[in-house]
Amino acid sequence: MSQSPPISRAALVARDAADPLAHFRDCFHIPDNLIYLDGNSLGPLPKRTVERMHQTVNEEWGRTLIKGWTACDWINAPARIGAKIARLIGAHPDEVICTDSTSINLFKTLAAALTLNPGRRVILSTRDNFPTDLYIAQGLIQHLGGGYELRMVDGERIAEYLDDQIAVLMLTHVNYKTGRMFDLPALTQQAHACGALTLWDLAHSAGAIPVDLNSAGVDFAVGCGYKYLNGGPGAPAYLFVARRWQPLFSQPLSGWMGHAEPFAFTSIYEPAPGIGRYLCGTPPILSMAALECGVDLLLEADMQQVRAKSLALTDLFIHLVDMRCAGYGLELVTPRDHAIRGSQVSFRHPQGYALMQALIAANVIGDFRAPDIVRFGFAPLYLRFVDVWDAVNRLLHILESRAWDREEFHRLKPVT
Repeated sequence: MSQSPPISRAALVARDAADPLAHFRDCFHIPDNLIYLDGNSLGPLPKRTVERMHQTVNEEWGRTLIKGWTACDWINAPARIGAKIARLIGAHPDEVICTDSTSINLFKTLAAALTLNPGRRVILSTRDNFPTDLYIAQGLIQHLGGGYELRMVDGERIAEYLDDQIAVLMLTHVNYKTGRMFDLPALTQQAHACGALTLWDLAHSAGAIPVDLNSAGVDFAVGCGYKYLNGGPGAPAYLFVARRWQPLFSQPLSGWMGHAEPFAFTSIYEPAPGIGRYLCGTPPILSMAALECGVDLLLEADMQQVRAKSLALTDLFIHLVDMRCAGYGLELVTPRDHAIRGSQVSFRHPQGYALMQALIAANVIGDFRAPDIVRFGFAPLYLRFVDVWDAVNRLLHILESRAWDREEFHRLKPVT
């Protein structure tokens, strides 16, 4: 990244003042002096969520009780919120439903994809895919009695392994460790050319990167609500099923909310029409109310501006670390190429865990991914360019002083 004149903190303050997304920062609760670079793991609290939760708990649940399912339209929350998420990922409103967790939704959609592609027995993914995706595939294969194979390969060569054995190409759009982004349209097209279906995990892209599933012809997708969608810890997830596949499969978790007439209380399961059949149990209304606030806020932003700022923030961070922190053992693993970079920057460091703990103690919140990755997420709605400058200053101080080598920073915590 080239800059002329040389970068200064004052210049970045001015850049923040001209930022078309700057006003969104005031929509979030962010503690003073905290630089939050972990929105790719858990988004911060939107201020409007506090008001909405008060309304949902006190006015809706407190006053209407069970009448809230109709009076407050709780019953339609999965479809309503799903339709809003659809606008963020390039889908039709009736192709997305908000429900369950990413892992459960992956089980449903992967089972559907395998059923819709009979005669093929291979799920193709990468060795460094997010572990839950691989675990769910392994568990499903075991549940089906074997006969299927999860083939894990080098991500950079994934297209070379697409052949007539592949039933499903299962990939995460942006790699959770490295921030490397796959070419979703191209790989979807290549998968279809060999007769495979596609299942994309959007957990590390939706909300930070423009996504257009229908334009790419994607078959299935899943994603979570607590990262860039700012839905809160453990927020409900969502799934996408292209219209062409919805009538052809009843998903394996045939719970009552996915029934064509759940309140008929019949003893035989009949799947609901369309995307509704991918529901299972009763929707968690309190957490859905929080998620809807995060989604609504994101829908107010221009995703092209979000992407442009994401690249500018990550460019700046990489450049400043290159210039100021060279010689301290940091190895960039995130691509410099914009076309294949998500909205995070990751470095290897031999003392990565302790280094991240020292940064957190200095109020720079990122996270650590074993065995040696320090990971920083850049959510453009609330991060400023001056935050990047200040974060690198604190990082440099920790590296120079070896503050990371204090005993307490080496003690492993249950969540990294």
